[in-house]
Amino acid sequence: MTVPHYRRILLKLSGEALLGDGQYGIAANTLDRIADELAEINAMGVQVAVVIGGGNIFRGAGLAASGMDRVTADHMGMLATVMNALAIQDALERRNVFCRVMSAIKINQVCEDYIRRRAVRHLEKGRVVIFAAGTGNPFFTTDSAASLRAVEVGAELLLKGTKVDGVYSSDPVRDPEAKRYQQLTYDEVLSKRLEVMDATAIVLCRDQAMRIMVFDITSPGTMVAAARGEPVGTVVDPGLPSAEEETS
Repeated sequence: MTVPHYRRILLKLSGEALLGDGQYGIAANTLDRIADELAEINAMGVQVAVVIGGGNIFRGAGLAASGMDRVTADHMGMLATVMNALAIQDALERRNVFCRVMSAIKINQVCEDYIRRRAVRHLEKGRVVIFAAGTGNPFFTTDSAASLRAVEVGAELLLKGTKVDGVYSSDPVRDPEAKRYQQLTYDEVLSKRLEVMDATAIVLCRDQAMRIMVFDITSPGTMVAAARGEPVGTVVDPGLPSAEEETS
């Protein structure tokens, strides 16, 4: 069996990661692939927590921009994350992986309330824990929730799944000259305004020295490789050298 590099990790997934080739909802084959990889990491002995967004179903900020009350829109977005979390839980349980969904808003009939000590206990027992409903507060993104939960449960690594293989100086889809960073510091992410996570999330990770690894969630096996400590994607870490060392 592969020896894991990390004891406890937190995976941040956007809701869009579940879309696959679709425009809305959850693609069954994409959900199954992500569940397979989570199950593999769990079998390695790594304690796994997950924070999931809801953009594949509903994006609160988008509807707020069209005139809806922002607090109402954000609460609707939180409920979308609960639906995604339940879908991942079901996929994991079909693979005989014990899993718990914990919500930042009270919704006891479908999942547990988030209690930090209980979450840590679930992780210690080898259960995958999925944190839903963000922080439970409007105006905060699920990136901020991921940073907060990673710090609270003592994760050693925050894995941020994206659609590209790391952090680039600009959008690599639109700019063929974009440079991919292998290493960054938190302050470089903020000063360069790189779209790793929102500023609130980055500042929290910086203040608590929470290591971030940005990787391509669409590439099969990359998540497992990251859990093994392999150099995939872009690492944001307080002790790394300057980001001037870039690779094309």
